[in-house]
Amino acid sequence: MQRMFCDQLLAWKNHPARKPLILKGVRQCGKTYLLKEFGRSNYDDAAYFNFEGNEALQNVFEFDLDPERIIKELSILREKQIQPEKTLLIFDEIQFCSRALTSLKYFYENAPSYHIVCAGSLLGVALSAHGSTSFPVGKVDLMTLYPMNFYEFLLANGEKMLCDYLKNLSTKEAVSETFTEKLEIYLRNYYITGGMPEVVETWVRTKNIEAVEEIQQKILDSYKLDFAKHAPPKEFAKMSMIWDSVPVQLARENQKFVFSHVKSGQRAKDLEEAMEWLIQAGLIYRVAKITKPGIPLSAYSDLSYFKLYFADIGLLRKTAKVPAEVIIERTNKNELKDIYKEFKGVLAENYVLCELVNLKNAVPFYWRSENIAEVDFIAQFGADIVPIEVKADHNSKSKSLDVYRKQYNPRISIKATMNNVSGKEVKFVPLYLAWKLDDYIVEDKT
Repeated sequence: MQRMFCDQLLAWKNHPARKPLILKGVRQCGKTYLLKEFGRSNYDDAAYFNFEGNEALQNVFEFDLDPERIIKELSILREKQIQPEKTLLIFDEIQFCSRALTSLKYFYENAPSYHIVCAGSLLGVALSAHGSTSFPVGKVDLMTLYPMNFYEFLLANGEKMLCDYLKNLSTKEAVSETFTEKLEIYLRNYYITGGMPEVVETWVRTKNIEAVEEIQQKILDSYKLDFAKHAPPKEFAKMSMIWDSVPVQLARENQKFVFSHVKSGQRAKDLEEAMEWLIQAGLIYRVAKITKPGIPLSAYSDLSYFKLYFADIGLLRKTAKVPAEVIIERTNKNELKDIYKEFKGVLAENYVLCELVNLKNAVPFYWRSENIAEVDFIAQFGADIVPIEVKADHNSKSKSLDVYRKQYNPRISIKATMNNVSGKEVKFVPLYLAWKLDDYIVEDKT
């Protein structure tokens, strides 16, 4: 699977002030595969070590944290010498060995010639960093890998030439009608699969929805096992309830997340800590309301008023039990179509949110004006505060965006719909081009 993130790893490798790297990400988003491929392609050798359940490996770090001794013993374990600069050291599931985490400080300070990359689930790493004296704060580089975005999904489906065409398309140029229907079909397929690499690979190989959903269910089950494995015992049940409640609350007309809707009688103070663990784990995104646009956006946010979304649209669809057949429009059952009509906008919103997070490495906000208007996302691009309205179909109307524009007069606004590229101050960007939104936002600055 070709990932755009490889460019960031290469920049890390060549940086003169390189530190040991911790690559965070939700479970099953492709961290291990990516690091192994990176080592294979850019180093003479890659030494892979997995800490989960490996007592012999963990014992290497127990005696002391001297890098040279550790390297000697790791070389013996793998029966092959680890060479500085030439061997990429891959520490997988590093959250299972706090001493290994601490050792990264000494590698950075005393043995910087060794190239070390570590993979860990966001939940495990977050818990390791939370109030722990073992986490090497300031001594490591931290990066986050997200599920595959739509561009990478197209690449996985063998559409390299189409991707090159879209990547090089002028921001003032509409997508050729030759490709629009094809891209809309691919986008519906992506709504079904999401961006988890194993799910995407299964779809590309089999085109079998049952096989896809089997993998998705295994991933969902593994997340709940992670809750039990890493989270404080008192938070486990609460995390599961919040997780299950997200699709239900998104489906309501007012999508604001309400704690009492998770379980009758539960209050914010009872559930906030469990929710924070899910957010820190990267499994859900909290999109907070802002009262007005300003820099920094966080200064104008109301953290008591927010929506929660999933980090992967395919897992949201599976958890919400939206049948794949209604998304790919292969059903004649009007009742199914009517039910999906209500959730269709939710999937489009969650999709655009995931593309924005992948693009900006930050979660945007949303704007709400009393009960008059609501704009789906407000994101900062350089000095621009950009309102982004999302519509699931071909749609040119947006009363809420009009209200926002009249009140704040932004330089550029985005309507992400199925409409082709058009406009300037209000820019229509097809949903299947959300992965390059920043190109459209800076287009007329030069």
